[in-house]
Amino acid sequence: MWNIQRRASDVEIGREAGTPVNGALSVLHVDDDEALGEMVTLFLERDDSGLDCRVTHEASPAAALDRIRSPETAFDCVVSDYSMPEMNGIEFLERVRETHPELPLLLFSGEETTDLAAEIIRAGLTDYLKKGFGTGQYTLLVRRVEHAVDSDGEFDSDVETELDGVGVVGRNERFERVDPAYASFYDYEPEEIEGKHWSELHPDAEVDHIRTHVLPVVEEGGKWTGRSEGLRADGSRFTESKLVTSLDDGRLLIAVSELDETPRATGD
Repeated sequence: MWNIQRRASDVEIGREAGTPVNGALSVLHVDDDEALGEMVTLFLERDDSGLDCRVTHEASPAAALDRIRSPETAFDCVVSDYSMPEMNGIEFLERVRETHPELPLLLFSGEETTDLAAEIIRAGLTDYLKKGFGTGQYTLLVRRVEHAVDSDGEFDSDVETELDGVGVVGRNERFERVDPAYASFYDYEPEEIEGKHWSELHPDAEVDHIRTHVLPVVEEGGKWTGRSEGLRADGSRFTESKLVTSLDDGRLLIAVSELDETPRATGD
């Protein structure tokens, strides 16, 4: 049993939970597992975390929404589980976005990343971290919360075009999974892209740009959004809107949409 030494409670210092104190970050954690809630609070609030914050825990997504929408509370970041009663984490965070579009939202869940990749992108989440055994993931959560707050909350703040297709690239730089929309932009079926090196979907000049300007940003824990040039199966090229970010296990999560209607090659 963890012997958690909590800092002064909200009641003791006479404030509403969720109200920042002395410049500390205010984090709302939503998870129906009370024991895990204590663990998250322990790691985020401990003195040697490098992050000065106070954590408010809610087991109910509905109650958490009430807290967020209350004029008496102000949170700097929301961390949510996925599998919960009343609504899942994506549905909860989408409802948060309705009233607080700039609030950083982080999904901390036991679900496999590839199963949630499309939902993560389309819900506009700031970040995603998979739960794991041991204390390593909680230590990483501290850094992810810090990064989420620094990101101003937007998972895709620079690209106005909706990102329609989602793919996951493994640590060997080859696609592990793409959805049908992602594959269709390049004139492939999903199973034809799976196993391909990501560079096969871009002209040589664009590959050089990605290696020198995009991957370094992502490898440092950031995300890259912007325009790049895609290469279709027939050799024709098109302009794409793209987001690239790194998952906690080193794989890449990529979302893309087509920005123009460049004609396909005719074969003449």
